[in-house]
Amino acid sequence: MCGRFTLSASPEAVAEHFDLHEVPQLSPRFNIAPTQAVANVYVPGPTSARVLEPRGWGLIPSWTQDEGLGNRQINARVETAAEKPTFRDALRRRRCLIPADGFYEWSGPSLSKQPYHIGLADGALFGFAGLWESWRDSSGRAIETCAILTTAANPRLAELHQRMPVIVDPDQYGRWLDPAIEDPSQLWPLVASCRSEALRFHPVGFQVNDVGCDDPSCLQAVAESQPSLF
Repeated sequence: MCGRFTLSASPEAVAEHFDLHEVPQLSPRFNIAPTQAVANVYVPGPTSARVLEPRGWGLIPSWTQDEGLGNRQINARVETAAEKPTFRDALRRRRCLIPADGFYEWSGPSLSKQPYHIGLADGALFGFAGLWESWRDSSGRAIETCAILTTAANPRLAELHQRMPVIVDPDQYGRWLDPAIEDPSQLWPLVASCRSEALRFHPVGFQVNDVGCDDPSCLQAVAESQPSLF
């Protein structure tokens, strides 16, 4: 799964990497957590340019009456997203890229799991495959939310966890975001070729367990199996 990630790159770098016409207003983030606003790159229509907008992390399907459902839908399994009512319509019509430059995973005994920061070996930006929805509450207020697609971990990351987020190859950003593509069978080659083999990881401090900690210290490498602070 993916339950925390980072986006510490400059807004200019994000705009260049995702081919945005405008530089977004973004602050460096070192410990992004569920329910928080996350950047979404998407294409509003067939002739539209890519734009970046914030959406809450935790997808609320348009048909539900339970706003709290989003707290439990931060990830969508790529193997079942096309069939599950929560995700299938978004997969066909509302796909996005979620910019990141790393993510966290925990491994080890349940009472003292060691956190690791995972990213590309060169520290470059990348885009998670995302889905988004627009939900209206009883007053008619629109709430936009998103989820990250996950897949089976590659052999290297399987040392830490059995799942990993889907990372879309930059050459496939256009097809993933293309609103004209609604057949899931045309999408699977895009997520099957994610750049997972290029990922590297290192242990980090237990302060990342605290969602209130969001500073560069979260990325600092430490010795493994340090005593837990939480």
